[in-house]
Amino acid sequence: MALKTRGDYLKSLQAMRPNIYKFGELIKDVTTHPATRRTVESHARAFDAAFDSELSEIYTAKSPFIDGPIHRFNSMMMNMDEIIYNSKFKRMMYRLTGSCTGGLCVGWNAQNVLWNITNDMDKEFGTDYQARLKKWIIGAQQNGLVVAGALTDAKGDRSLRASQQPDPDTNVRIKEIRDDGIIIRGAKVMICGTAASNEIFLLPGNAYREEEKEFALACVVPKDIEGLTIVETRHPSDGREIREEGFDIIETGITQAYLIFDDVFVPKDRVFMAGEFKYSGKVIEYFTANYRACIGACVSGQGDVMIGAAALIARANGLSSRTFMDKIVQMAINNETTYGMGIGAMALGKPGSAGSWVSDSLIAHTNKVHVATLPYETKRLCQDVGGGIVETGCFPSYIDFTHPTIGPMVRKYVKAGKDVSAETRARAARLVEWLTVGAGIPGCMHGGGSPDGAKLVVRAYTPVEKFVDYARNLAGIKEAVPDPKK
Repeated sequence: MALKTRGDYLKSLQAMRPNIYKFGELIKDVTTHPATRRTVESHARAFDAAFDSELSEIYTAKSPFIDGPIHRFNSMMMNMDEIIYNSKFKRMMYRLTGSCTGGLCVGWNAQNVLWNITNDMDKEFGTDYQARLKKWIIGAQQNGLVVAGALTDAKGDRSLRASQQPDPDTNVRIKEIRDDGIIIRGAKVMICGTAASNEIFLLPGNAYREEEKEFALACVVPKDIEGLTIVETRHPSDGREIREEGFDIIETGITQAYLIFDDVFVPKDRVFMAGEFKYSGKVIEYFTANYRACIGACVSGQGDVMIGAAALIARANGLSSRTFMDKIVQMAINNETTYGMGIGAMALGKPGSAGSWVSDSLIAHTNKVHVATLPYETKRLCQDVGGGIVETGCFPSYIDFTHPTIGPMVRKYVKAGKDVSAETRARAARLVEWLTVGAGIPGCMHGGGSPDGAKLVVRAYTPVEKFVDYARNLAGIKEAVPDPKK
């Protein structure tokens, strides 16, 4: 069953052991609970798209390991075309959902990054990590698994390294290595799409030294594995989400979670790094290069929806969207800037040691800096077009809008454009609110790492002295011009 249907996917989640909490409640069924059903719906739309004749080229792929089509989010990216489909997939997912679908993203990138890294470790240490990984990838492809990815540790005191923390569990670590597997403890935090996922791919959260080898860990676990407790985090819109139905929040969304591992046993065939600290930095390098290239597609896809939402609310307000075309054009430029830079990073990349594609780090990290700035300008412009109804928060709730006594009065004064109903204006306004100040905001600033961290990579990859030589030669300067000593 390489291609799952929506129904197959929902059943796979319903069959899992409940271990997710939110607002102190154990969630029995993530597909129906109001705190998680929207993120499940977002992910489910990828399964629908796989069977859509207009979208299947983006949403399905061929595997080098098994016959027949597979879901794109389980695929290997072994050349430039295949990794560019990563961006096409993510931009379209945002167009379909308006939101992040982390279970169709991070695990996909993780398996491709580890394909190269396991090859390198096997050659140096005589391990069989890549064979284990291949076996797991084949299973994921055959079963159409949705796989979240977890890099970010709780970290503890940011002034201290992992090995210096008073509580070693602030970073996920290997507590014990056994013949049949490993025992792990600690917490990964702010992990997207966990509630909607079947499995979770863990990668090291940092580049570690020899004295920190217990933290150099890569493995994959079922979401409902014994010893794992998941706590869904809250967003300012959560209270409204729990209490109300209707148009106050749209039917898609993303959730994040704390993953708390309490002496979790991971079988050997699911372990792909266990103490090989010298390769932990290489995992971070490869992962961020690909992830920060493709995140430009994420924010551009949501930016596409914001252009549409801005045009909708303008018309619902009684104005032609052409009135705001200069703002809409700037929004489009912002979208294409991050998308195009991501594609550029991929195009300038190259295959790793085992053939999995690695994007260009300099361009990818430069893109991350733009991802942390341009989408906020796009959101501001969307609010600017929409007016006070979308930005001030002064808007009646769905319950008041439909109330038998006060509803008719509310609807009378919400209506604006002569050819547009009050409900349509309300839905457009709530969508803009959700996209620009609500739960629809993706992790532009810190999702996938901080922009300051990206700037450090840009600094490291910018050959200033070589550029000085170019300038010196053009100016006809023969003498060396060193930087003054401090």
